[in-house]
Amino acid sequence: MVVLHYTEMKPVESALERMCDPEAQVSAHYCITEDGEVIRLVDEDKRAWHAGASYWRGNRDVNSASIGIELDHPGHALGYRPFAEAQIDALVPLLHRIVKQYDVPRANVVAHSDVAPARKVDPGELFPWDRLAGCGLCLARPEKLEQGDVFGNDASFYLALERFGYEITDGRKAVEAFQRRWRPERIDGVIDGQVRAILFQLLLDRDRGLAR
Repeated sequence: MVVLHYTEMKPVESALERMCDPEAQVSAHYCITEDGEVIRLVDEDKRAWHAGASYWRGNRDVNSASIGIELDHPGHALGYRPFAEAQIDALVPLLHRIVKQYDVPRANVVAHSDVAPARKVDPGELFPWDRLAGCGLCLARPEKLEQGDVFGNDASFYLALERFGYEITDGRKAVEAFQRRWRPERIDGVIDGQVRAILFQLLLDRDRGLAR
């Protein structure tokens, strides 16, 4: 897996100091500055403490199976804004090399909010997933929703959401995390027809072998 985060600290030196402090118990394999500098903090074959309490596709110890990449960014707490172009320019080749080297499925390139929906919202709704998807580095948002809204009730939607990979203990937060990744223009925690159709298409594509 690869988990993408933002630091929500400024300046970047403060974030680096915290991630290098053993007492903070927070670390990541990489930090990418807004200027596009890639800083390796933890060797890729070592465990980093970036995901915390987390879950994805049955794995409750995401740190043991993932590489964490922190993006130098003020986050929602300090003035949320689009990510710097130089930063994404640096992320793409790094992610490409990691995905290829470790054979990471596109479905396992995720946001921190995907693996910890009750606690985290990063990297948030302005992160350019479409650019990564265009490079084949993560799943793209489905453009054609073939079947529309097929879930008969919320319970069946939650079961499908869990099947896709999400922790659903806090249902509303799980829906918000799904929306943040797949329908970022409206994040309200409400299970509506569009959200149901997107999830069903994602599962349909995966069952067809199109979403690895």
